Amino acid sequence: MKLPGHDAIARQADEHLVTHRVKLPRTVVEHPFRQVAKRLSMALLVLVATALLVYVDRDGYNDNSDGSVDFLDAWYYATVTLSTTGYGDITPVSDAARLTNIFVVTPLRVLFLIILVGTTLEVLTERTREEWRLTRWRSTLRDHTVVVGFGTKGRSAIQTVCATGLKKEQVVVVDPSGKAIDAATAEGYAGVVGDATRSEVLKRAEVHKARKIIIATQRDDTAVLVTLTARQLNKGAKIVAAVREEENAPLLRQSGADAVITSASAAGRLLGLSVLSPAAGMVMEDLIQQGSGLDIIERPVIKAEVGKPARETEDLVVSVVRGHRVLGYDDPAVGALELTDRLITIVRATPSSQIAPDARPIPQD
Repeated sequence: MKLPGHDAIARQADEHLVTHRVKLPRTVVEHPFRQVAKRLSMALLVLVATALLVYVDRDGYNDNSDGSVDFLDAWYYATVTLSTTGYGDITPVSDAARLTNIFVVTPLRVLFLIILVGTTLEVLTERTREEWRLTRWRSTLRDHTVVVGFGTKGRSAIQTVCATGLKKEQVVVVDPSGKAIDAATAEGYAGVVGDATRSEVLKRAEVHKARKIIIATQRDDTAVLVTLTARQLNKGAKIVAAVREEENAPLLRQSGADAVITSASAAGRLLGLSVLSPAAGMVMEDLIQQGSGLDIIERPVIKAEVGKPARETEDLVVSVVRGHRVLGYDDPAVGALELTDRLITIVRATPSSQIAPDARPIPQD
C-alpha cells in the first residue's frame, strides 16, 4: 500500500535544509536585546557624567591646541579617557583636576570598560556554559523517553508518562517547528528542532540510548518513516506510534512499532459508546485522563497476593501480564497469581481535589 503524500515527504526530507539544534530548558530573565540596550544606556550615562565633570572643572585642564577646554573638548577628553586611548593633547594640570581623575574619572573608566567589555565576555561565557551544559546533558542522558511531535497527542503523552513519576529531565522532544520546541523547553523538556525522519536529528536526541520512543506526528506517512529510522538506530527501545487511519496500523507494526494507537478510530469508538451509554463513555474518558477520578495502571504482584486468584486482590484487576501474554482477569489460564506477574488494575487517582466519575452528573439522552 502506498501512503498518501509519501513522495512529497521524501522530497521534503531530501531538500530539508533546517539547521538541527538541541535546546535545553532554561529560564530567560530578560530579552538579550534589552540587556544590550540597557548596558549601552549605562555606558552612555557614564560618558555624559565624565564629560560634565571635565567641563565643570575645565579651568584645571590644558589643551595643547588653544590652551582652553570648551564643551566639545570635554566630550573629546571623556571619550579618549574612558576608552583608554589617551592622546595626551588635553591633560589635567591643577591639583583638583588630577584628584578628580584619580578618584572619579578612573573608577568611571573601569566601570565603562566593565559595561562594554563585560557584554562581550558574558556572550562568550554564555556560549561556553551552553556548550558545557549540552556536553554534560549528552553524557548523563540514559534510558530516557523521546517524543516525536509536540502537538496535542505529544503533549498528552508526555503528561501521562510524567504523571507516573518520569522526570522532565528524562524527556526529549523532537519537532520540526521551532515554536513547538520553544514551548517544550518552556515547560522544562529538552528539545531538538528538526525533521525526525532524518537519522542525524534522532541522533541529536540520543535516540540510540532511549528506552521509550513515542511517535505522535500529524501524518501517517511521516510516522512510518520516523518509526523505520528510530528502529534502525535503536533495536531494543519500546516504540509506540499513533496513526490517524486504522488501515495504516499494520504498516507501522511492520516498520518496528511495538504498539500502534489509532487516534481517529479510538475517538470514534468513544463517541459511539457515549451515545449508547453516556455513563460508560464518561467512565472511559475518565480512565484516559491521567490523574483524575479513576486511573488504569500496571503494577507488580506483591508477596501478599502470590497464590491468590486475581479477583481476591484489593485492587480491581482488569488483566494479568504473564511473560509476553496479556490474560483477562477471568481467563482460566491465570489461576493463582505468581510473583513474576504484573497486574493491570483500575485505582482511584491520588489527588483528592479531583471529581470522581461517580460524583459527576450523568448526561441525559
